[in-house]
Amino acid sequence: MDYPKLRDVNAFPTHIQGQQMICIQDLQRVSQRAVFLPPSLFFIVSLFDGNHSILDIQAEYMRKYGELIYREKIEEIIEQLDAQLLLDSDAFREALKNEKRDFRLALLREAAFAGTSYDADAITLRGQIESYFSPPDGPGKPRMESPSGALKGVIAPHIDFQRGGPCYAFAHKEVREASNADLFVILGTAHCEMKNYFSLSLKDFRTPLGTAKTNRAFVEALSNECHWEPFEDEIVHKREHSIEFQLIFLHFLYQGKPLEIVPILCRSFHEAIERSISPREIPHIQEFIEGLKKVVQSIDRKVCLIASADLSHIGLQFGDGTPASSMLSETRARDLEMLAYAEKMDAEGFYHSIRKEGDRRRICGFPSIYVLLNINGAKEGRLLKYAQSHNPETKSAVTFASLAFY
Repeated sequence: MDYPKLRDVNAFPTHIQGQQMICIQDLQRVSQRAVFLPPSLFFIVSLFDGNHSILDIQAEYMRKYGELIYREKIEEIIEQLDAQLLLDSDAFREALKNEKRDFRLALLREAAFAGTSYDADAITLRGQIESYFSPPDGPGKPRMESPSGALKGVIAPHIDFQRGGPCYAFAHKEVREASNADLFVILGTAHCEMKNYFSLSLKDFRTPLGTAKTNRAFVEALSNECHWEPFEDEIVHKREHSIEFQLIFLHFLYQGKPLEIVPILCRSFHEAIERSISPREIPHIQEFIEGLKKVVQSIDRKVCLIASADLSHIGLQFGDGTPASSMLSETRARDLEMLAYAEKMDAEGFYHSIRKEGDRRRICGFPSIYVLLNINGAKEGRLLKYAQSHNPETKSAVTFASLAFY
């Protein structure tokens, strides 16, 4: 491999036993192992762009560090990264092809994060989720009597439970107490590349707390509204956590009751920001929003919309030149200004507040929130909880919130 090319990965600084390292993670999670490299080796890997030959990389390394790195060392790095499926290579393409085939044939979307992001044992997991409702951080246990039926939808985080569990609880307490829905449309956030703006799936979703049935009639009706293939990116559902994490809370709240969902993954709308246009001026986005609104209004079911969305991503891990600690106060102010538009059901105002800064804060849940604001039919929203999770080790932070819409 004379011109090695690294795939689309997440790379961020960290420390291991006091030594600075760069962590590389596969955004598609075809490779599920993180790779840690010292800065000198990461410099070499940063040149794996398909345009630099091994000889070019040797020359660049000499210019930066003033010493020769042998070809054999670079080839060893290439071999190790290829074995981890982190390079754009035949090995990766074959692995992805096999994974797509197997997932296409599967009837269920199995829990991908049981035993890692949360406990795989159902009893222990129920105790974990119950703890997030407990004050002072949580909102208190939800009332289990007949709900009011006033709730149209919620925004809930998709950050890991350890950091955002109580914030999830604020949104899901509202779901249990104020929604009489028998169908949950979950607008998940896709964290890896997709060809289309949205991806559907007909598979049922299993977690340690139960299996959520996907409403095939709804999904098929929605797919008929799309003049493009909405199942083309279905493989992304296999490893994406933003829908799975909402299901854990829904299963906890509706123990023993059938749970029906419509799983939808939303890709980045950054093209709209780059072109300084409304997302609805992009034909595929407009078509999908109108199609989803049509099916929600026509189906004989009580629907609750859930946008699984985090907010700002700031600090060194996400490409900022300064630590997140110096930006937390300003970020909070900008986040709350943005969420005020959501509370007013102003989708375009919400979008404009992101666009005017060029999405400088990297609002990863922007697409799912934007879609929810366009279709949920609520009169107003209410901010339930806002939180920031700051990691001093990576000098980075993620913000998130729960909102309810009536």
